[in-house]
Amino acid sequence: MKYLISIALIAASAGALAQSSVEIKDPWVRATVAQQKATGAFMQLTAKADSKLVEIKSPVAGVAEIHEMAMDNNVMKMRQVPGLALPAGQPVELKPGGYHVMLQDLKAQVKEGDVVPVTLVFEGKDGKRETVEVKAPVKPIAAMQGMAGKPAPAAGHKH
Repeated sequence: MKYLISIALIAASAGALAQSSVEIKDPWVRATVAQQKATGAFMQLTAKADSKLVEIKSPVAGVAEIHEMAMDNNVMKMRQVPGLALPAGQPVELKPGGYHVMLQDLKAQVKEGDVVPVTLVFEGKDGKRETVEVKAPVKPIAAMQGMAGKPAPAAGHKH
């Protein structure tokens, strides 16, 4: 009987995920070293209809924000953005050196092999909000390496 209940719960969960208006692929969080108080979360988002990512939460961080990294007069700068547009059917990549989730005021070290829960809040053109829970595996710090083994710009940024 417990087995049937478990199967029913898994099926219901899968159905709820299938109903989401945004497809989330390959979520991951960069591991930290001891005493590090911030890290990034990355993933690919594809909305079925025009919408935007408006809020992020995670129990591992005191603050979770959407950030953008961009060149400004030959200087890489990072800034918080109030929301991230998700045009219908177009994948939007949250990645090192571009748009990403910034997890700050970490409550503990985030280690390779951990799984970090992240809550994403999306808003449609009609103002209706949808909340999606993501379980993001933690990858090693080396995952921040850019092409040719050079560190990605986010590796040493400052606020």
